[in-house]
Amino acid sequence: MIPNYKYKPGIYYAATFIATYVLWFAGAYLSFKDDSGLYMLVMLPGLLAPFLISLVMIFASKNSDLVKDFVNRLINLRLIAPKMLPVFFLIAPFSVLVSILLSLPFGGSVSQFQLAEGFSFSTGFVPVLLVLMLAAGFEELGWRGYAFDSLQSRHTYFKASLIFSVLWSLWHFPMIFVNNSYQYEIFHENIWFGVNFFVSIIPLGMIISWICIKNGKSIPAAILFHFIVNISQEALNTTQTTKCIQTFVLIVFAAVIIAYDKELFFSEKHLAAGAN
Repeated sequence: MIPNYKYKPGIYYAATFIATYVLWFAGAYLSFKDDSGLYMLVMLPGLLAPFLISLVMIFASKNSDLVKDFVNRLINLRLIAPKMLPVFFLIAPFSVLVSILLSLPFGGSVSQFQLAEGFSFSTGFVPVLLVLMLAAGFEELGWRGYAFDSLQSRHTYFKASLIFSVLWSLWHFPMIFVNNSYQYEIFHENIWFGVNFFVSIIPLGMIISWICIKNGKSIPAAILFHFIVNISQEALNTTQTTKCIQTFVLIVFAAVIIAYDKELFFSEKHLAAGAN
């Protein structure tokens, strides 16, 4: 936290939600009107909103300490703790594999261990892999650039993580109206699969918040982990039923992390400084 700066979470989240919702609902409307995929020209700026509004909040503050802190967390790769690298690469794929194993007694197929032949959704003329990369990058540039710190300046790390995770989940809401989007597809397959998507974001958000602070609040660390999560969700032939199981697995993972690092999550002394 920057001691001589008063964060403005209300302004940040209101501006981010309004900008994203306006653009994404417009994109949702256009996605049913044009088969060329030009609706993505509206969707992508909505994806940029968390980052762009973070930049405005940071640089408009005219607070040199806030700007220096953002730049340092953005470019200083030494903030990433080498001991955390196995966590980066293992948590997400491990949660998928465990979930598939747990699904087998309930009728899940072993074919879920096979690599997926393609992505589970489409994004118009923009390659899906690029969208997954942009989502991880621009979201975390915004969430870790300003959004999360604005909550942590007022709450314990646990409460800030929980509030952020719920807001992050709700931020995706317009996607269920976008033709051919992942959220649109699963909602039309089964409404409970759609509900599961939003619920799963909450423990995942808390895990990413923990990953970030354990790496000196490094923004590239959050981006890398977010991208690995995105790829892990698409890499195998995982069914939506298994993804419901994965939500419970992620809740267990988050609970274990919170119990292991309860001083970080519940001590007020961490409101002003990260812990490694």
